[in-house]
Amino acid sequence: MTSGTLVMLHGMTGTSEKMQPLADRLVPNGWNVICPQAEIEHPTRGGFAWWLRAEDPTLPLDSESQKQVEDSMQKVIREIPNGPVIIGGFSQGGAIASALLETDLHERIVGLVLIGTKTVRPDFLTESLPFLKPREVVWMHGRKDHLVPIEVAIEHAEIYESAGWQVTRLEHEKGHMVNLNQLDELKNSIQRMADSI
Repeated sequence: MTSGTLVMLHGMTGTSEKMQPLADRLVPNGWNVICPQAEIEHPTRGGFAWWLRAEDPTLPLDSESQKQVEDSMQKVIREIPNGPVIIGGFSQGGAIASALLETDLHERIVGLVLIGTKTVRPDFLTESLPFLKPREVVWMHGRKDHLVPIEVAIEHAEIYESAGWQVTRLEHEKGHMVNLNQLDELKNSIQRMADSI
């Protein structure tokens, strides 16, 4: 059985320490787990962010935020050990995970875990996917998410589905959070990704 690394990225105002307990519950059998931490300190709410931006999550990122996304992606890549990778995250972390498909790391990514998130660069993602071998994606989102509206999250999932990627959708009635009632389904999807290599 091939071993790899589950990489889980925290959301805005999060830390690697806060993400670690969830990652430990989701890691496939025999795999390692890492939870990189963003470097941008949130100016008002504590914790760390992968990028800073206006509060409206439906607006495109400005050029400074896009540069922060690029820098954050490179930081994550530097921390990932060799071998197969399942990469995912919550909110901003999931957006960074998805964007990493646009880098050379894509060759080692065997699956994606997108929780309460959206795409930060829909045009890049849409252009990239047709040239990549489809992999499995597990997507979780709350219908009452007030930070990332579910319509925006569904657009993210549909970019993958339109490119022929298998997306397991785990919708729930809650808000901007990980729905622990669906944790077994989430874990099973991640284990299936690991078993596929």
